[in-house]
Formats: sequence, C-alpha cells, structure tokens
Amino acid sequence: MVVVSSGTAFIPSSSASKHNPTPPPSPSFTPALSKNRLFHRESLLFFTVRSYRGPKPSRDFVADWVSGNDGAARNLPIFVGGLSLLAIVLNRSISGIAPVADASSSQSRADILAIALSVTNLLAGLVWLSIRPKYISPVAPQGVECRRIYSGIPDYATAELLWVWECLSVVTCCKSLVIVHGRKCLLQVGIAAKSSSKDDDAMIVDCHQLTKGSLYQDVQSSGKQIYLANLSLYPGRSELPFLPSDTQSVILQPLGSTGLAILGGDSIRGFSSVDQAWITLVFEKLDATISKVESASTSAS
Repeated sequence: MVVVSSGTAFIPSSSASKHNPTPPPSPSFTPALSKNRLFHRESLLFFTVRSYRGPKPSRDFVADWVSGNDGAARNLPIFVGGLSLLAIVLNRSISGIAPVADASSSQSRADILAIALSVTNLLAGLVWLSIRPKYISPVAPQGVECRRIYSGIPDYATAELLWVWECLSVVTCCKSLVIVHGRKCLLQVGIAAKSSSKDDDAMIVDCHQLTKGSLYQDVQSSGKQIYLANLSLYPGRSELPFLPSDTQSVILQPLGSTGLAILGGDSIRGFSSVDQAWITLVFEKLDATISKVESASTSAS
C-alpha cells in the first residue's frame, strides 16, 4: 500500500492491480503533474520500491502454486490414491504373500490400512472436483449517465469531489456515487436510475426522504461503514431508488456527523476488504475538505 500524507490519496496496491493500477493524483497534490499526466505505472512502482525500507512480506510458495494450478491441485488426491492402490497390488504380488487377506498376518493388516487411506484420497479428489468456486461476473448497470454537482461549494471542493469519483471508478467496481451532506446532495455521478417523469433524465436524490430511512440512521448511529455485499438480499434496497435497479453491492460510508456517501458496485462482493479500508481513508480526507468549506462559510456569514 502506498500512503502519502498532507491531503494525498491512499492507494491500495492489491485492489489497484485488479482494475487500473494508477488512480489519478489528488487535486491538492502537484496540480501541474495532475494536469499533464506525467505519472505512469512504471514511475509509480519504481518510486514505491526505491523509497520503501521496511520489511518485505513473506511469500507462501505452496499457496501460490495451488492458486496458479487449480486443476492439478484438485486432481492430485485422485492420482495419489490410484498410485497407492497400484503400489499395494504390486507389493502384494511381488512379495509372494497369498492374495487372500489373513488377519494373523501383519502384512495383510498393513495392506488393509493402506487401501483405506488410498480410497480416502480418491474420495477427497472426487469431492474437490465436484465443488468449485462460482465465478461472479460483473453486471453492467442499466440506467442513464448522471453528473450533478451542488453549485454552492467552491471550486477546490468540487475538484476534490470529482477526484474522489475518478479514483473510485478507476480502482474499484464502483459505478454509481452519491454524496449527501447536511441534507444537500453534493454529488450524484455515474450510472443512475431513470426518472419516472423524464426517460432520458436521472432520478433526483430526495435527501429528506433518504435521511429519514433506516440505512441512513444506522450509518449515523454506528459511525462506521456498512457494506451490503449482495444488495438484492437486503430490504433496505427500497431506500435507494436513485441507484440502478440491478446494482449488485453497496457501500454506505459516513461523512462527518450528517453526511453519507453511497457507492454502488457492479458485482456481488465486488469491494474487497482493502477497498473498504481505502474508501474509509479517502472519505476521511473528503470530510476534512467539506468541514473546511463549512467553517469558511460560517465565518463569512
């Protein structure tokens, strides 16, 4: 993980490699470089490797081999069990012992135990072949493109809101983003549900109705992120009508004491644990910016 302080992004390397490994730089960090797009993946990785002086994580070579050779690992018990049975038969025929099992013979008792172990290996291999992890493919959300930004915030806050969306859409499976703060919708961007009145327009976020719902109340009371890994299983889905109907997963991220960020994903369990931790850090940074805007407006009034 690359962590840069002083208002800079927190970029998880494991999650980034799954999508696009180079999220855009923060608008508050070297705007000239952000404008000219001078950072590439190679330079970022080179900087990370050369600057990191801490201990390097150990690698589990057995786990790496199993993950890279899934079919061979599942067939391995069958091969071991079959070869073991063949070896028992050859040993029995070569040793000159009578083929009929004799309970008084130590060789017969050892062969019976070896046969039991071989059959166990065969059965384990058959079970491994029959049980395979289900691949969850992303679902393209059905809706309309939306880009609504609250006009009552300064330009630097608008730039940071758009930077947050660009990072999330590049690094994670996020396809929809809604940020509500103080009963105002600061940002609605990405894919949104179609409005019932206008077919080509996105549904407007009803902040008053959203803040009265149980999802908003649960997030504010706990003060912690809530992850709905499979949105279709949760009855609170009806409180998010502005998201596409086929949104697969949702993250509800608190933003200060009155704010809430809603991230809609295109796949079930699409947000990893690294994504969730990184999203929390990103919105803590955004909360600091919004608090700065509120304090500036309060002092001005």
